Amino acid sequence: MITSLDIHNYAIIEQLKLDFSKGLTIITGETGAGKSILLGALGLIMGERADRKMFYRKDKKCIIEGTFQVKPYQLQPFFDEHELDYDDEVIIRREITVAGKSRAFVNDTPVNLDILRKLTGALIDLHRQFDTQDINDVSFQLRMIDALAGNKEQVKKYTQNYKSYIAKKRELANLITQNSQAAKELDFLNFQINELAQAELIPDEDTKLEAAMKKMDNAESIQATLGKVVSTLSGEDKSVQATLRNIATDLAKIAKFEPKIQEQASILDGLILDFEAVADNLEETLSETEVSPEEAIETRARLDLIYRLQKKHQALNVDGLIDIFKDLSSQAKAFTDLGDKIATLQTETDKLKEQLTKKATTLSNKRKKVAPGFEKTVSQGLQDLSMPHALLKIDFKTKEDLGATGIDDVNFLFSANKGGDLLPVQGVASGGELSRLALVTKSLVAGAIPLPTIIFDEIDAGVSGDVALRMGQILEKLAKGHQVVVITHSPQVAAKAQTHYFIYKKDEATHTTTKVKKLTQEERIKSIAVMLSQNPPSDAALANAKELIN
Repeated sequence: MITSLDIHNYAIIEQLKLDFSKGLTIITGETGAGKSILLGALGLIMGERADRKMFYRKDKKCIIEGTFQVKPYQLQPFFDEHELDYDDEVIIRREITVAGKSRAFVNDTPVNLDILRKLTGALIDLHRQFDTQDINDVSFQLRMIDALAGNKEQVKKYTQNYKSYIAKKRELANLITQNSQAAKELDFLNFQINELAQAELIPDEDTKLEAAMKKMDNAESIQATLGKVVSTLSGEDKSVQATLRNIATDLAKIAKFEPKIQEQASILDGLILDFEAVADNLEETLSETEVSPEEAIETRARLDLIYRLQKKHQALNVDGLIDIFKDLSSQAKAFTDLGDKIATLQTETDKLKEQLTKKATTLSNKRKKVAPGFEKTVSQGLQDLSMPHALLKIDFKTKEDLGATGIDDVNFLFSANKGGDLLPVQGVASGGELSRLALVTKSLVAGAIPLPTIIFDEIDAGVSGDVALRMGQILEKLAKGHQVVVITHSPQVAAKAQTHYFIYKKDEATHTTTKVKKLTQEERIKSIAVMLSQNPPSDAALANAKELIN
């Protein structure tokens, strides 16, 4: 609940502080005195947009500070999530500088407006004419139905199980994706393995093939040279061997006459044998250099295959490709099929979904069971508040899949006029109608939902007499379990106050300012009497005011 609101330098408020207590606080005052300004200031600490044109003095910053008791709202997780210091008493402050820069603080820790809105949304339920109110919110509508149906514990358990179900669905989807990707990777691995296996690579094969290819590429030159050399060494006419043999024959004729010649002749005989061996070897090599076109094509194709595989796998040689083949084979063997794990998890997920569906169906049945009574009671309550033809209908639609709150999509359909079409509340109800609808519905579920501070702005607009009295009674009943603040022009509503503030304007030397006063019992009687008649009030009005208060 809000315990105080401190306003500095805002609109026609120089400085103003309101202290709030439990129960029903009523704010009344002169027209234009600044009642709506209070709500504007409150809106700033709720994260609404700031406008520096609203400064009372242009040379000072505007400060709005609210103090709240938050123990009943279980907000510790919110504070932990946003790294804020938690205390049962929370101070929220909004500052707007002269330059128009806005800053917000929660217990002196700077926060952005999104965090501010989320926090104050849990603390203040503000109803202003034509504002978007939570009665429009389908999730809040469902909470009200669940409160009436006594579904609190069942919804809590369902939500916990639903989170587990979603977690399992997410895990299952991840496993399926992981397995699919792994299968694709395995297919690619096997493709690479098969490609390398079919190549039947041999260690150091590329070196040998390159040498053979080099020989084939130069075979013609080798053959021409060897042919010429062999012909020179051992040809029939004037070959080296023939010349040497002739020399050896000539030396043999005279060797017996000179020992030294015999020695040289022996050396020459050895040379002849060596030349013959060289000639024979070269002739043999010459015959080996003959290459068929088919052999050259095969060798070239084999080398091209090896080069392509080396480039593809970024290998330096055939030995590197063989190592890669071994590594890919090891990876393929290490592959684990997740099929069994997926099947097990799928079974668990299906079982959990089946359990959730049963719980969701039970919740749905209980909701639909209380809906007619709720519709009837709300419609009757609206009739008591001068809306004789108002109708409320709860529209249930079944979701295609399980949701966080079950299988129901709930929407409040409303018609304020006789014969009018029933349409969603947010699209058909006026601000005053929304306020009355919110008052009636929340009064019915107030004991079951931990509502925040509820603030109504002129909820009684356009009503008087018995209707206003009935509205005051509803507010009084609602305030027994909740903090309720009402800005009103109705004496019947004001008479129900436990705390009564009066807003008025005071003319200063250079400015007009808004002031606030907490009324005593006697002051309350006079203020309500003025609302009933005139200022000063008549004796009859004073008597009537006393009667209303009592």
